Amino acid sequence: MAPVIIGVGIDVAEIDRFGAALRRTPQLAERLFTGGETTLPDGEPRGIASLAARFAAKEALAKALGAPAGLRWTDAEVCAEPGGRPYLRVRGTVAARAAELGVRHWHVSLSHDAGVASAVVIAEG
Repeated sequence: MAPVIIGVGIDVAEIDRFGAALRRTPQLAERLFTGGETTLPDGEPRGIASLAARFAAKEALAKALGAPAGLRWTDAEVCAEPGGRPYLRVRGTVAARAAELGVRHWHVSLSHDAGVASAVVIAEG
């Protein structure tokens, strides 16, 4: 069977606004991100623009799945291949919804420029 697109999501996040939210509510990062998302491969903290792009990817992922209630932010993890290409690792609530819809593969693209972070997610079955 040929692959089919099950869902597409796109989202943007204003980087300064997102950074201010993280500073106002320090525990927010723990609710939104896994430990692997908040640090670079060398162990250094990830920058706000990069975190904002990852947040946008999670929002885009939810949209690609039809924005159902009950998805946990940390059940979707934005990872990077050694060359830097992003990919999604899903588990728990996100994996269950993806399985329900027949998602077998994810495509993700992240960007940040001019104060805005953006992400596109395609769910393929």
